[in-house]
Amino acid sequence: MRQVIINRNTLETSIELRLNLDGSKEISIDTGIGFFDHMLKAMAFYAEFDIELKCLGDLDVDSHHTIEDIGLVFGAALKESLGDRRGIARFSSTITPMDESLALIAIDISNRPYLVDNLSFKSDKIGNMDTQDFKEFFRAFAFSAGITLHIDLMRGENDHHKIEAVFKGLGRALKEALTIKGNEVISTKGVL
Repeated sequence: MRQVIINRNTLETSIELRLNLDGSKEISIDTGIGFFDHMLKAMAFYAEFDIELKCLGDLDVDSHHTIEDIGLVFGAALKESLGDRRGIARFSSTITPMDESLALIAIDISNRPYLVDNLSFKSDKIGNMDTQDFKEFFRAFAFSAGITLHIDLMRGENDHHKIEAVFKGLGRALKEALTIKGNEVISTKGVL
């Protein structure tokens, strides 16, 4: 059973996350940031996760702590639920369109955290979310999960479409990379 419950409480955020990697898309997300909820739901849907996420953050300050801490918790949950990563496909890449936008996501669930991205937006905010916080989420997630994550936003005009293509692509890539292919650790080293 690749599932976990993680609670994280700081002076800035209180987060409870239940994650099942082999779910049936039972998704409940409440971060207090509507657009971020929308993106996380899209990612979880395409990853086919069951996820229950509740966050109370210091949104009176701004969205940064909430978004970064959710990235940390989500990454930690993914890492813990995978154990020794035995049998997973490990690598994946997807190209995902969203109207005029196109995003390439490539991941390696390697236990070697890294993030490469070219995210840029015309607007400072989408809904009530600062666009600069997307990179904070992806960095926190990749480093906490121990994955290499490349995000190549190949084209796009509408900021909503651009980031939605990224989140849907990430969900699709996670689904593929987490698929059980056998009983071996896919590594020339024998461990991940």
